Amino acid sequence: MNLEVKDLDKVRKELTIEVDQEVFDKAVQDAYKEQKNKIAIPGFRKGKAPKALIEQHYGKDFFYYDAAEKVVYPAYLEAIKDNDAIKPIGEPSFDVEQLELDKPFIFKVVVDTKQEVALGDYKGIALEKLDTEVSDEMVEAELKRAQDRTALLEDAPEGASVEQGDSVTLDFEGKKDGVAFEGGTAENYDLVIGSNSFIPGFEDGMVGMKVGETKDIPLTFPEEYHAEDLAGQEVVFTVTVKDIKRKVLADLDDEFAKDVSEFDTLDEYKEDIRKELTKQVEESTQNQYKNKITEKVVEDSDVVAPQSLVEKETDNYINEMAYSMRNQGIELEQYLQLTGGDMEGLRGEFKKRAEESVKATIVLEAIAEAENITVDEEEVEAEFDRLADMYQMKKEDIKRAFIMQGQGDSISRNMVLEKTIDFLLDNAKIG
Repeated sequence: MNLEVKDLDKVRKELTIEVDQEVFDKAVQDAYKEQKNKIAIPGFRKGKAPKALIEQHYGKDFFYYDAAEKVVYPAYLEAIKDNDAIKPIGEPSFDVEQLELDKPFIFKVVVDTKQEVALGDYKGIALEKLDTEVSDEMVEAELKRAQDRTALLEDAPEGASVEQGDSVTLDFEGKKDGVAFEGGTAENYDLVIGSNSFIPGFEDGMVGMKVGETKDIPLTFPEEYHAEDLAGQEVVFTVTVKDIKRKVLADLDDEFAKDVSEFDTLDEYKEDIRKELTKQVEESTQNQYKNKITEKVVEDSDVVAPQSLVEKETDNYINEMAYSMRNQGIELEQYLQLTGGDMEGLRGEFKKRAEESVKATIVLEAIAEAENITVDEEEVEAEFDRLADMYQMKKEDIKRAFIMQGQGDSISRNMVLEKTIDFLLDNAKIG
């Protein structure tokens, strides 16, 4: 085997691999043995035709592509096995360079590799102290949210007009140049006015309408709308209001406190809200410190985000969002259509986030290695116990789920990252 290595950038390497002829010849023979039972040659039963006759009938290179598939990955693994300069991360991509009669089989591999990260000064990082005081206004705002959550939906008074915050049942039909367009029609659709679920102007255009009223609402789709035939186009939605329901808020008094909490008085309930908000603010502040210090150590390093890892992390974000949306009863494609987005734009947004996440992981792992920050088996088992308790599952089932998702070591890796961030905070100067 011959191997040539070319640096494409700090992390990406291009490997040109020439496979030994005897290795490729054996792969061709193996391909023949696997395929011969599927090949029909006049005068022979399936599986009985000699290899030479099949090649004469279909071409001498008939088994080359199957042979190449068999050879590529093992040859790649052999090429990197004893090469300390190549420490692959992520999935490689393969491309055939030469696959011709009477010539060596040559292919190229592009793979991201582990990088040596030059770290800045990560001890003694200065962080601005954040305010953790819970104000009376914050308590009142949370109280209002509780009031809103427990509000009852009742029919709006007879003759009432649509207002912001109303839940409206409606029929609508959208037309462009007088012709209905795909996805622009629905019946008995429930919509909260002010939720911004539709394109800009749709919900505002319904304000003031009454039950039974039909109205044409002229709108312009956003320029960045995912459907090219509608992006930036003028349309008209014909809307009919069929029902209006309005929230009825309870009075903020002791009875309200009894209904929504374990407390007998509103003052006691407010005090509990303050305690809970204090806890939330402290947790939020700690997370902000963690984010700031992580951003700082990444900024002070020369880390590069390998694109294979970025794409994988982007896929994870999109899959998580799709799962979350599905649990809310809506497919991701439907959500994008309703919000005027598209998959390309969504992927672009997530890719930026993924790049920062990948960089942070690489830098934190480098710091953990430099400071010998590790987790032992007992700590990992304790974390699995915690997850099993949280999700009400058996610990072995939790472990199996991680392994099936190809994330068998992700628990220990994440724990090391958290320990490393705690180490950075312990050594930071907050004030």
